[in-house]
Amino acid sequence: MQSSFKSRSAPPKASAMVEALRGLGYNTQTALADIIDNSIAAGANEVHIEFIWAEQESCVLCLDNGSGMTADGLDRAMRLGDRNPLEERSAGDLGRFGLGLKTASFSQCRRMTVATRGSDGLHTLRWDLDFLASSADDGWHLLEGPHPGSEGFLERLTSATGTLVLWEELDRIVTPGTTVQDFLNLVDKVEQHLGMVFHRYLEGTRPRLRILLNGQPVKPWDPFMTDHPGKPYNPPVFKHPSRKDIEAECHVLPHKDMLSPGDFERLAGPEGWTAQQGFYIYRNERLLVAGSWLGLGTGRSWTKDEAHRLARIRLDIPNSADADWKIDIRKSTARPPVYLRDWLTRLAEVTRGRARRAFAHRGKPTMLGNRQIAEAWKVERLADGMRYRIDTEHPAIRAVLDDAGSLLPQLKAMLRVIEETVPVQRIWIDTAENKDTPRTGFDKTPPQEVSDIMMVMYRNMIERKGYSPSAAKEQLKQMEPFHAYPALISALPDSL
Repeated sequence: MQSSFKSRSAPPKASAMVEALRGLGYNTQTALADIIDNSIAAGANEVHIEFIWAEQESCVLCLDNGSGMTADGLDRAMRLGDRNPLEERSAGDLGRFGLGLKTASFSQCRRMTVATRGSDGLHTLRWDLDFLASSADDGWHLLEGPHPGSEGFLERLTSATGTLVLWEELDRIVTPGTTVQDFLNLVDKVEQHLGMVFHRYLEGTRPRLRILLNGQPVKPWDPFMTDHPGKPYNPPVFKHPSRKDIEAECHVLPHKDMLSPGDFERLAGPEGWTAQQGFYIYRNERLLVAGSWLGLGTGRSWTKDEAHRLARIRLDIPNSADADWKIDIRKSTARPPVYLRDWLTRLAEVTRGRARRAFAHRGKPTMLGNRQIAEAWKVERLADGMRYRIDTEHPAIRAVLDDAGSLLPQLKAMLRVIEETVPVQRIWIDTAENKDTPRTGFDKTPPQEVSDIMMVMYRNMIERKGYSPSAAKEQLKQMEPFHAYPALISALPDSL
């Protein structure tokens, strides 16, 4: 039945609309990731990206060996909004809005050419924003063939099938004052980003995808350091009770002290240790969000802080959940739906707690088997805050108090003064500025000095407490900070 409402056609002006679409928030890294999504969807197992420096004539191209497109398929791919995001898609589809190719490209350049070789031969179409801007009718003029002078780039399309995307007039990349070094620095950023976003495609001895950037293979960056022996927490996969297609895997990464300098630098990720903590959201194994607490928290939203920088949680969602997660056009932001928030919060609380303990204890265990390591400090949680107290039952402290005699009141007063003057604020500031915990636990102390101090305790336990040498050594192994030096404990003499 025809509507009784009056209507009129109100098509957007092409040049104005396209210029507006350029401001969606892409950077070069995220824009290229969107292009590669299309290559993966086309079945490509190899993608070549070239950054060609020629000052104002510089260009970027992306070439894949996928199935290519027919003439009709290319026409649809180059149109804006040809596909409804509400349509059901195949489970492996990495797209959503049908805009990525165009909006990603427009964000970086003023002329975008796509050449494709499919089942019906080679076809080429291009968008030229300057041509649209100068058009008298302000129409949507999709141009055929490459720009005059750019025909040579199409010669790279040598495989039986495949697609080439060419960016020219890089007004958002090569700006006034841009140097070749700036261009090379951008290449480095792109390499890091692509290695992170597609790391699950790039991993393994027989990877599903190779990305070559200026001829060099992009290496995968595994945010979770899977199978590293220094990881204190690496549990099995958790499935949501009602949505079995949503999976989470919680990781606590090794402390800096448990890593080589190279591993520590590599594991930091493109944005650094603190910025990279949180949830990593994947859709069809393609990374969407790289480190975020998603607005979750108990009481108030969690922030990224030093104490929890070792916590990273992998979360896999299906593409059928895009609307629930409010996935944006750039595929770089996501918000968890209400029905998942409690479940995600519980997983995050456990992971954050373990990460905090690993950070505070510098990766050293606080348990020996099923026995708690005797710690020198304890935390008193009060209604109006918390206090840090010396544990007077720590064997080293207990030994002195037991033998104090008339000095006992003075010793207790001294301990109380130490407790009340712990430089908490200074420690907090120094930790935030230095991005690391202060040196404790005899860190960087010569072994002989540690052994000398340990010998004092060892002798006291044998001569004054009646321990046997073997029992004294076992006691030291369960005592902070000596528990971190089992080799020095074993080297203590059996006879004094």
